[in-house]
Amino acid sequence: MMSIDKIRELLGDQADTLLNHTSTAITKDSLAILPSGNFVTESFTESNRSIQVMNSLQRLYGTGRLANTGYLSILPIDQGIEHSAGASFAPNPMFFDPENIVKMAVDAGCNAVASTYGVLATVARKWAHKIPFVVKINHNEFLSAPNTFYQSPYGSVDEAWNLGACAVGATIYFGHPQSREMIEQVAMAFERAHELGMATILWCYTRNDAFKVDGVDYHTSADLSSQAIHLGVTIQADIIKQKLPENNGGYNATGHGKTHPKVYSELTTDNPIDLTRYQVLNSYNGRIGVINSGGASTGNDANDLSEAVATAVINKRAGGQGLILGRKAFQKEYKDGIALLHAVQDVYLNDEITIA
Repeated sequence: MMSIDKIRELLGDQADTLLNHTSTAITKDSLAILPSGNFVTESFTESNRSIQVMNSLQRLYGTGRLANTGYLSILPIDQGIEHSAGASFAPNPMFFDPENIVKMAVDAGCNAVASTYGVLATVARKWAHKIPFVVKINHNEFLSAPNTFYQSPYGSVDEAWNLGACAVGATIYFGHPQSREMIEQVAMAFERAHELGMATILWCYTRNDAFKVDGVDYHTSADLSSQAIHLGVTIQADIIKQKLPENNGGYNATGHGKTHPKVYSELTTDNPIDLTRYQVLNSYNGRIGVINSGGASTGNDANDLSEAVATAVINKRAGGQGLILGRKAFQKEYKDGIALLHAVQDVYLNDEITIA
């Protein structure tokens, strides 16, 4: 396992800011539930989730190197649709083959693999009982011209269940002119998934050109991304996937919607751990797990490793529950991708890195 000294080295100039920070805006003691091996029981026993849904959640939280820690390491490879197959897999063509997608998740000790109907259906009989499948049920695609951003359903929830899925995943572009359509589609899909006993994971993104103001991109601002999370848990997502916040004050910059001065003066600071803690707060105060995305590959293995480890440290110390990281892993040599995933997992296994 990676030592704390190695983690500190990878964090570089950020090491002190990230490893020694104590959150005073929203203290860890004020969170309703902290990640632990008993998280599924603590969070969902008193909820409306059925025994079968809790079984599915426990399978997710109980698989891989992070089994029964309360943390998740999920390998998502649906970018063949979202970003085109060529753009995604040309750096490592072995991933045009669906089986290699699943094998990487297994070999890396991930909790689950998330991919498309086609990818997972192709190898379902061989692999669905060996690692939890998360079927991504909707996608944007970059073949239609001009490029547009809309998440279209690609199959039924029942078909995901038929191919052995443990959970379904879906994306909503909150703030998008057609966001209400996507909310309605995904809410109904999640209801059906729960009826069948599957867990639900929401890719909880913001998207609107109005969220870019005076050259600053507020799509990942703490306030806007956290409100997207609050909408996501409202439609009963069991796990929230969100991008790490990069700034704050999106509502103030755009002048739309509503916010409150205390969001900025009392509930957040400039420290990325506190900005992410605000995401956790909006995820029903930690009752629904927040996993952050790993982001695009930089094309440089050393930079990818440092960025991934930093993201994991921020997420863990904020009270989040893990990373869902794909491109930084599969767009490089197979063994190097697995090593990177192990490094991220090591952050969550290291008892010296605590919740701030």
